[in-house]
Amino acid sequence: MLVLLRRSYGRRLFSTTATATTTAAASSSPNFSNLYTKYSFTPPSSLHENPKNPNTQTHHADNSNKKKSKPLYRPPSSLDRSGQKPIKSDLPFDFRFSYTESSPAVRPIGLREPKYSPFGPERVDRVWTGVCAPAVDPMAGKEEVEKLEAKRKKIRERIQGEELTNAERIALVERFGKNKTKRQINLGRDGLTHNMLNDIHNNWKQGEAVRIKCMGVPTIDMKNVCTQLEDKAFGKIIHRHGGSLILYRGRNYNPKKRPVIPLMLWKPQEPIYPKLIKTTIEGLSIEETKEMRKKGLAVPALTKLAKNGYYGGLVPMIRDAFLMEELVRIDCRGLEKKDYKKIGSKLRDLVPCILVTFEKEQIVIWRGSDYKPKEGGCFLVDRQSFDDCDTDPPQGIQNRGHDQTAFDSGEDY
Repeated sequence: MLVLLRRSYGRRLFSTTATATTTAAASSSPNFSNLYTKYSFTPPSSLHENPKNPNTQTHHADNSNKKKSKPLYRPPSSLDRSGQKPIKSDLPFDFRFSYTESSPAVRPIGLREPKYSPFGPERVDRVWTGVCAPAVDPMAGKEEVEKLEAKRKKIRERIQGEELTNAERIALVERFGKNKTKRQINLGRDGLTHNMLNDIHNNWKQGEAVRIKCMGVPTIDMKNVCTQLEDKAFGKIIHRHGGSLILYRGRNYNPKKRPVIPLMLWKPQEPIYPKLIKTTIEGLSIEETKEMRKKGLAVPALTKLAKNGYYGGLVPMIRDAFLMEELVRIDCRGLEKKDYKKIGSKLRDLVPCILVTFEKEQIVIWRGSDYKPKEGGCFLVDRQSFDDCDTDPPQGIQNRGHDQTAFDSGEDY
């Protein structure tokens, strides 16, 4: 027992002595270890208390040779007026949001918002009137307007040059047809918009012609669509099949000298126009008007309009119906309210007719007491190749506006 106590005491004494020796050696030697004295060990610089990056100087040297990084892309803001100059465009026509769905002859009775330009503040060198940006001062006389029309005609003749031969026209139609290319521009409920002109010129960079697919409200008056396309884009329609058009750019068209078209940054508010449906129809009493509206909603529907369909045969269909019927009802269920109101206003001028009601998503029209239909000039045949413009369409390519199946489905004939 005594031996064991002596051995344990010796161990404690030895451990205490070893600890003191180690502490003394650590205090006399460097902070890290005694490898400095035995092996002349030098630790790397990163092991110091305040490490220094050995590549700092070379890193700065490399940065001096590198190009400065570009600042992050910042999209242009219409509210940032710093450094922006008004865009000057010499296009000889008034800038409007839609060239087919807004008539210069019809003036609004008011505006829904202040006259704030859709091009952005100080973005175009024309004054926005709330409806359009006129190319000529409205106070100018007829001479300025005639000069503008002459300039437009001269530009179009210079770009078009010599007319295409039938072989050239057929080759272009086959090249830009639906089966050859998927590239096309869609013309929807807003008609030929201002920004669509820029899309047409962008497509003309890639090819001599572009296919335009027309759908919805503007297809009621396809003659107006074709006229405005040729007038505003200075091109020529070389083929038409239902609502599908092929617009040729012209022989002398140069993409590098395309006109400057300032883009509209947002859609302007629609102006306020007079009401289409009046409380009493002219020439009738209040009771007779109410009776006519009830009767009109009860008559069988002439046709049902498909949403975003092709309505090119609607005008001749209504004219034929008015030869036998006094009231005509058109089923517009599924269409937006503003769409069938636009359809009603177009029918009033093209047929012509008197609007009775828009209730229950229906268009009811009355031919009037002294109905006299317009003779031609309001619509084109549904297929036209423009190969022989001076002759009648070949047999089998006649107006098929009464084809009910194709009309309802909105497909081309």
